[in-house]
Amino acid sequence: MRVLVTGGAGFIGANLCRALLTLGDEVCAVDDFSSGRYSNVEELVQDDNFRIMQGDVSDVDGMKLYDRVYHLACPASPPFYQKYPLKTLNTCYYGATAVSELANREGCKVLFTSTSEVYGDPTDGNHPQVESYCGNVNPVGIRACYDEGKRVSETYFTEAHKAYGFPLRIVRLFNTYGPYMRPDDGRVISNFICQALKGESLTVYGLGEQTRSLCFVDDMITGLINTMEQYDALVGPMNLGNPHEVTVLELAKLIIELTDSKSKICFKPMPEDDPTRRQPDVTMAKEKIDWWTPTALECGLLQTISWFKKVLAK
Repeated sequence: MRVLVTGGAGFIGANLCRALLTLGDEVCAVDDFSSGRYSNVEELVQDDNFRIMQGDVSDVDGMKLYDRVYHLACPASPPFYQKYPLKTLNTCYYGATAVSELANREGCKVLFTSTSEVYGDPTDGNHPQVESYCGNVNPVGIRACYDEGKRVSETYFTEAHKAYGFPLRIVRLFNTYGPYMRPDDGRVISNFICQALKGESLTVYGLGEQTRSLCFVDDMITGLINTMEQYDALVGPMNLGNPHEVTVLELAKLIIELTDSKSKICFKPMPEDDPTRRQPDVTMAKEKIDWWTPTALECGLLQTISWFKKVLAK
């Protein structure tokens, strides 16, 4: 296949490019490097089947000759999208527009990675989160540029699919971790591991009772590729993530143990609009793509810790 990956130098994008090359695909990654890093894909440029293009996702509508488009472009790290909220919103909307126009003209299949953030902070009775849940998002909060940006992208792709008829997949990704994360990513895994390796106190917000469901990146990549190649009609949206739930405090203690760190835990007030519970209902994914997440949390964390040790050593 000839595959275009927008946001291909990001954390998930770089891992996806590697997997697609292993399958024998020709891969073109597009990234503006605002949050993605060239170092994530630097060694891939030696592969004749890979190329990286620096550019804005809104420019991809003029590209040609692709069978598949994985549309990942958008900063997912809170410090990045909160620093550039208008750019984040523009990336979501104009990226969806450009990719839809490309798909309409070329007839390629599109997979759009939305996010569990569209569910916001779930209200009572909506846990775990099922795809039919419409969410509880603050449209003017500090996370809104990302949450609402992804929501409008889902809407645009859905309407474009109806109007143009190109094959479409929409998946909502829950918390994912693993190699090629940025040390300054700002999310719980990267924060805790970097703090533990540096001997700093691990920052836990509130009492640490809020939960996350953490999916190792290799499992997520398998889910993305299986979703793209599903022959049956599958527009979605569909949840992808690990349904195993863990509290933030439990996670902090586990990372201190796995890094053999002397770090303590520092408690701080909860930030605005931080979800208190996050767990996917993956019934649809089990039925449609035989979804499973075989990597145990400790195993995935050890691989991620090893990655961060190399990064911090540099």
